[in-house]
Amino acid sequence: DFVLSLTPNDFLERRLQTLVFKLGLAKSVHHSRVLIRQRHIRVGKQIVNIPSFLVRVDSQKHIDFALNSPFGGGRPGRVKRRNLANQANKAGGGDDDEDDE
Repeated sequence: DFVLSLTPNDFLERRLQTLVFKLGLAKSVHHSRVLIRQRHIRVGKQIVNIPSFLVRVDSQKHIDFALNSPFGGGRPGRVKRRNLANQANKAGGGDDDEDDE
């Protein structure tokens, strides 16, 4: 009887894409879809890259960023690594381009 009373809205609320946005891990529903497809989101220990993944009620509290994701404390992304390398070169005075002239 309970299953018959479910509406399409109830199913849409159980999607991983919607739950990532409602938990505040993403700025919008579209952003949450991108994060999921780029493998930044995990449910429990499993990385999920399907936005339409239906999350069970008991698994909802286990939605988090993946461990190897830059958002979850993993290795920094490409741009951040490049900026850190540039700062290290400037701090060390390692710009040799000006000496060539």
